[in-house]
Amino acid sequence: MFNAFFKARPRLRAALFGLAVCSPAFVVGISQAFAQEAAGPVAYSSDRLSVEVIGSGPDVILIPGLASSRDVWRTEAGRLAPMHRVHLVQLAGFAGEPWHHGDGPFVAPVVEALATYIDAAGLDHPAVIGHSMGGLSALMLAQQYPASVGRVMSVDSLPFFSAMYGPQVTAENARPFAEQAAVGILNADDAGFCAGQAQTAIGLVRDPTTRTAMVDWSMASDRHAMAAAIRDVMTTDARPGLGATTTPVWAVYAADADGGTPAAMADALWSGEYAALPGVTLIRVDDSRHFIMADQPDRLAAIIDRFLDQ
Repeated sequence: MFNAFFKARPRLRAALFGLAVCSPAFVVGISQAFAQEAAGPVAYSSDRLSVEVIGSGPDVILIPGLASSRDVWRTEAGRLAPMHRVHLVQLAGFAGEPWHHGDGPFVAPVVEALATYIDAAGLDHPAVIGHSMGGLSALMLAQQYPASVGRVMSVDSLPFFSAMYGPQVTAENARPFAEQAAVGILNADDAGFCAGQAQTAIGLVRDPTTRTAMVDWSMASDRHAMAAAIRDVMTTDARPGLGATTTPVWAVYAADADGGTPAAMADALWSGEYAALPGVTLIRVDDSRHFIMADQPDRLAAIIDRFLDQ
């Protein structure tokens, strides 16, 4: 059913399959310098996520995407820490974190766990910034727990990821393809999986060091966690709740004329998918692929500063 769309939008297709096969630890911009930075103590831990807290000031929660390490946000967290209390989330099952939930649901329990953390930590309407699947989780958090969230930024994230395959796609008819993606993750041998990660990383980030880091983090992720996550990502549609969303939302997205998603294609997709969200702020970042934090860290930092100053 999706063959024609596959041919028409190969870059977007590659981006979504990157989530399925390697959205991993895309240690965005996390070069070896990131790896050498000392992590702070974990302030909160559950069977769904753990949180490291640094800095002081107004609260900002940073959520990584599918198979990512919290280090995907490490450089930005360090930049924000002198002015903000930064909560670096690590999702269970990714980048070496334990996973205890088999092939059960992933995204909805994460959203619930985030709300539980905000309440347990006594956070007062924190700003929530999420990348990819983390952005979808942040948007759902605002929809389901509007009294708990101050504002949301999604970074290269859509309210329905399978919309990349065309306007005719629904959560229901995407389900067989989501199952295929999950089975592919579970059944690949290590050598083939690693090779697939390396190939897919090329379409997700321009920085060569980050591409290498992505593969390392994905290989450290639990395959059942990745399979459960991609199944949920491809079949979760948050668009019906957009019209009633009252939390301010900024959607930042990437475009790259040289090997990434062309600007016109990205503009059409993001403006269309967020059209029902009142007052949404859409910002395109050029010369970047999916991991904007790695490809255009200064531009994203400037956008985040404006977002937090609102």
